Amino acid sequence: MRRAVLTTVTTVAGVIVLLSLKPHDSTPATGAPAPPSPPGAGPSSGSSRASRSPVTGTATGRVSSTPYGPVQVAVTMVKGRITGIRALRTPTDAARSRQIAAMAVPRLTREALDAQGAGIDAVSGASYTSQGYVQSLQSALDRAGARAH
Repeated sequence: MRRAVLTTVTTVAGVIVLLSLKPHDSTPATGAPAPPSPPGAGPSSGSSRASRSPVTGTATGRVSSTPYGPVQVAVTMVKGRITGIRALRTPTDAARSRQIAAMAVPRLTREALDAQGAGIDAVSGASYTSQGYVQSLQSALDRAGARAH
């Protein structure tokens, strides 16, 4: 009886650990990129054309609401490369929220610049701010027509 309980508890703990792991790769399950649409094919031809030419300019991401306040960023791109990210809104509801944002946003910005996209890890202790930052950044990249992830 004791062995059965120990085996069950160990198995359940192992399954929980496996389920809590998340992959770091954001590529689609198929592993193959979507084929480009031909020029002039349907309503997406404008975005297809924009993604072929290097993106230059600034785009503002959507406001991402978090339990501690809104997060919004703007991304600046030159020839398809992210050259700057500016936090327009960060959580300010409480002193602790401001402190966490002041610590997390510069780290998130550095990671996003290094990764050249929104596929970055969350900052420990700033999960909600990190999630809002990534959502707003991806929104800005989408608006800019960039294919960065």
